[in-house]
Amino acid sequence: MLLSLSIRNVVLIDALDAAFDGGLCALTGETGAGKSILLGALGLAAGERADRAQVRSGADEAQAIAEFDLPTGHPAWQVIEEAGLTVEPGEPLILRRRLGEDGRSRAHVNDQPASIGLLRGLGDVLVEVHGQHDGRGLMDPRTHRTYLDSFAGHDSQLANCRKAWRRLSDAQRKLDDLVAANQASDSEQDFLRHAIEELDRLDPRPGEEAGLSEERQFLQGAERALGDLQDAQQALAGEGGGLESRLNAALRGLERVRDHIGAGGGNAGTALERASTAIDRALIEFTEAEGALADAAQAFDVEPGRLNEVEERLFALRGVARKHHVAPDDLAELHGQLTGQLDGIENASDRIAEAKSAVTAARARYDDAAHALSRSREKAGKTLSAAVASELPPLKMDKARFRVALNSDDAKAGPDGRDHVVFEVATNPGSPFGALDKIASGGELSRFGLALKVALAGEDDGLVLVFDEVDQGVGGAVADAVGRRLKRLAASGQTLVVTHSPQVAALADHHWQIVKTDDGKGGVRTTLVKLDGEARREEIARMLSGADITDAARAQADALMAVEA
Repeated sequence: MLLSLSIRNVVLIDALDAAFDGGLCALTGETGAGKSILLGALGLAAGERADRAQVRSGADEAQAIAEFDLPTGHPAWQVIEEAGLTVEPGEPLILRRRLGEDGRSRAHVNDQPASIGLLRGLGDVLVEVHGQHDGRGLMDPRTHRTYLDSFAGHDSQLANCRKAWRRLSDAQRKLDDLVAANQASDSEQDFLRHAIEELDRLDPRPGEEAGLSEERQFLQGAERALGDLQDAQQALAGEGGGLESRLNAALRGLERVRDHIGAGGGNAGTALERASTAIDRALIEFTEAEGALADAAQAFDVEPGRLNEVEERLFALRGVARKHHVAPDDLAELHGQLTGQLDGIENASDRIAEAKSAVTAARARYDDAAHALSRSREKAGKTLSAAVASELPPLKMDKARFRVALNSDDAKAGPDGRDHVVFEVATNPGSPFGALDKIASGGELSRFGLALKVALAGEDDGLVLVFDEVDQGVGGAVADAVGRRLKRLAASGQTLVVTHSPQVAALADHHWQIVKTDDGKGGVRTTLVKLDGEARREEIARMLSGADITDAARAQADALMAVEA
């Protein structure tokens, strides 16, 4: 729902702030008061094409701000998410457009800089204008197929067609790749064979380079390390029998001392016991140290020539990897890829034949799905045409005709079928049909839009509908019919109508008057006044009788406002 519209320096409007409600909202006022400017400003905020002439004379820039309150599932949120913008849950959506006197535009969405394209994309799912400011929604032929599909309700046929198109596209892409690969030259095949043979001989394994690099580093230091280990062993062995012999000799001496003093010995005996225990521990640690040094020395006793073997293997892996511009660990995967390429070339004829058969089968499935979709569209088109035709006579368009033109073109096949859909009308007996967006603008175009919206009956939930002078040139029962249809459209949403018809205004849920006054400085000022009670009665009476409002007009206004839609 459109909550508010703020306008600054747009044509004749220097400053205008308007708040709106849901339901049917009528905008009335004398000719030239600025109703069309108001709609133009809404279009500006919603991304419509801008013109520097929209900037008020003497102003540096024009600005239009439209604020919307949207439900959680509204399609505008997806547009915002895809654009990478952030809007907090519960916040209103605010579109702001600035237009400089040089014709340059700047756009913001909730104070975040945005492109005019994004603004228009949001406008497409927020607002639909029927009348002289049209160009979106039903007036855009590119939307007609989508409207027809929604009216038909054939989601399953559409899904089947899209699925069949994806399968056909995948099959065709595979065939194209095989055909392209089959066109490889003899030199390319020779290169593949040579590369595969080289990789066969090399037989690379993932992680091999890292292992070889570590082993190379170890081997490069192994000779020096082995010498240092041997020095350590000699230091332990020492001269004259080594440390182990001296420790054993000391232990035997302590045992002789203990024999001399017997089992007691007091403090001396205790000290001798501690000394014997310590020497035992030292002998154990010494034996373990000797064993560990021996193991380490054995580990460093490498195979002669192993360093050369490791370096040759490492350099070979890195050299082939550089040649193919891959990491050494990716050589095994590359081998599989090259083998697959060569196999594809050598067995291309069989593979191409299989791929062609797959394309033929996929195309047949797509043809079936597309034809089913076309039949459903044709049936729905006739139903929609009849529904719109039944709405035209009450709108004083009984001579006009409407049809859904559906043309299938194999050259334009796609995920949504082969059909080109255009809503066409003929406004006079004997005149040819033409596209809806090509007929005369004004009230006639608006009434066609109204008839279509009524026939589609809620296919655009979430759109703010705007009708610009849909009642132009009609009155009485026709104006009443227009008003009742507008009321039906607004029952579950919001519809704004710029109207000169008292019958339409009287049926509105909310009523605003656009007033143009002298600003006292030689210029004019446009304001928007919400009307209730007596003020609304006076405005409808003015619409009935003109400048001189009579009691009879007031009574008729009361009667119109008392009518139930």
